[in-house]
Amino acid sequence: MEATKFLDAKGLACPMPIVRVKKAMNDMESGQVLEVHATDKGSKSDLTAWAKSGGHALLKDEEENGVFKFWIQKA
Repeated sequence: MEATKFLDAKGLACPMPIVRVKKAMNDMESGQVLEVHATDKGSKSDLTAWAKSGGHALLKDEEENGVFKFWIQKA
């Protein structure tokens, strides 16, 4: 999936992945896609809920070798 911006949040514990995602999204334009890689197990539920509450679209999420990958489209 094509992403406009990439954020490496591996090794960060809650709530830092969301803090970094929010900061990255502030610098993006509506419709752009942020790809996020995180290792915190709570990031799946946290980022899913955060995207929904902000009106953003979680386009895809997957787990690969302990790394959770997300593609979030800015509202």
